[in-house]
Amino acid sequence: MSGILEGKRILITGVLMESSIAFHVAKLAQEQGAEIILTAFPRPTLTERIAKKLPKPAKVIELDVTNDEHLARLADVVGEELGGLDGIVHSIGFAPQDALGGNFLNTPFESVSTAMHVSAFSLKSLTMACLPLMQNGGSVVGLTFDASFAWPQYDWMGPAKAALEATSRYMARDLGKQNIRCNLVSAGPIGSMAAKSIPGFAELASVWDTRSPLEWDLKDPEPAGRGVVALLSDWFPKTTGEIVHVDGGLHAIGA
Repeated sequence: MSGILEGKRILITGVLMESSIAFHVAKLAQEQGAEIILTAFPRPTLTERIAKKLPKPAKVIELDVTNDEHLARLADVVGEELGGLDGIVHSIGFAPQDALGGNFLNTPFESVSTAMHVSAFSLKSLTMACLPLMQNGGSVVGLTFDASFAWPQYDWMGPAKAALEATSRYMARDLGKQNIRCNLVSAGPIGSMAAKSIPGFAELASVWDTRSPLEWDLKDPEPAGRGVVALLSDWFPKTTGEIVHVDGGLHAIGA
């Protein structure tokens, strides 16, 4: 039986460590029959080393999603490698240290602007840069951390994720006519490089120990990766503008 991504061509951002959700998306995508290309910034060599642990070789290209020159050449570079695209995985988020860790009321706008640009606006700019390669439609899937709530220590990444979620809905609205679906996976906390950059991450993650209906493993990114791969596939042909929670069910539970 062929995989659910057989014949698909997928661009995946955010492969930084073996513990990252994006790495598991890349691994599962290859196992399910996809051809993939990875983007990395600011250290493509780090991603190249991690990519050697994938089932098959994968090309890594440098991409700063805030750099207009990088975005302008992206379609040509990816087109030469894959010919076209059927899917995009947005696993990009960043906030300066003064925008995290309990400094919400004192964070300067410059830091907030950076968080918004990298973490939210980039979903639109990345997709538009790849749009010429998606002539037959496709699926865009991003990763969020439930922006319905104010989380301990998460500070301006919360509003940035809220902006990402709204951006995904508006993209779903505007790209549907081209048969391009836009969805997000809201994952529970994972002990990845991104998580380690959040001061007080352990306090945030501890909520899952007592409130998650399903046992949650901080060291297991695969469930979230499976959610992304499912949304990249043709098994959700009429689902767009959606946020699929892969968080052990915590989003459904009150105090």
